[in-house]
Amino acid sequence: MELRDFLIRAHICSQYYGGSVKNVAYFMNEIQKLPTEEEFIKLLKLSEKKIGKYMAYFLSDGLTKEVEENKNYGGICTIFDEDYPVLLKEIYNPPLVFFYNGNFSLLNAPTLAIVGARKHSPYAKEVLKKLLPDILDEGIATVSGLAKGIDSLTHKITLSEKGKTIGVIGTGLDRTYPRENFELQANMEKEGIVLSEYALGQKPLRFHFPARNRIISGLCQSLLVVEARRQSGSLITANMALQENRNVLAVPGNINSILSEGCNELILEGAKPILRAEDILEEFKI
Repeated sequence: MELRDFLIRAHICSQYYGGSVKNVAYFMNEIQKLPTEEEFIKLLKLSEKKIGKYMAYFLSDGLTKEVEENKNYGGICTIFDEDYPVLLKEIYNPPLVFFYNGNFSLLNAPTLAIVGARKHSPYAKEVLKKLLPDILDEGIATVSGLAKGIDSLTHKITLSEKGKTIGVIGTGLDRTYPRENFELQANMEKEGIVLSEYALGQKPLRFHFPARNRIISGLCQSLLVVEARRQSGSLITANMALQENRNVLAVPGNINSILSEGCNELILEGAKPILRAEDILEEFKI
């Protein structure tokens, strides 16, 4: 078995039973060979009860079938692959394996991540319709999370302007969350790319979404927050972007609106205020 195939099996298996697949990947990368069973068990750092279940499934025909189903459904990229996205590989905790449908080359294109409130105001839509056409005309792809609100709005406006967009989801590629985005997700797989570190069948569990957000911030050169409440998930993503040395931008808003509190505070803390498309293009040296 090749290192790549071993890692894919370990990654999928860990989504059921846990285990430190990162240790396994680093070990294989360093010595360029598969671990022995004893080494593998030690690297996973699982309890005796869990390791029995993990190894039983890891060696099973059931897992072999599941791996083939994922391969047949779309593409699979691993941290060992030469074409692994350059920016994503730079982050502190890059996904060891991710699954995708769409135009893989977009993952190495100039990218602007856009995040914000799930329940946004009409102001947010006006802002995106004003800013995005000029951004997209320069060949910059948008990145967001295919969630309700600003995410969906970003993807829809990008597609309507014939631009390219990247969606990072917190489920398997065969699922859509929220369900109302089924058609949007299908269109993005044709016109852009949708990716996930979760294998087919994986549900939208709560802890998947903070993990997804690190990929959104990891894929971009700059991240724009359009509307965000104080202590929102969007601000967490912005902080992740800062930690990864990405440019953080924010659209200022009404000081009386709770939907603008997060953006206005980001600006107070040093995020670049965005008033026009040119303010964003400057970050891409355009």
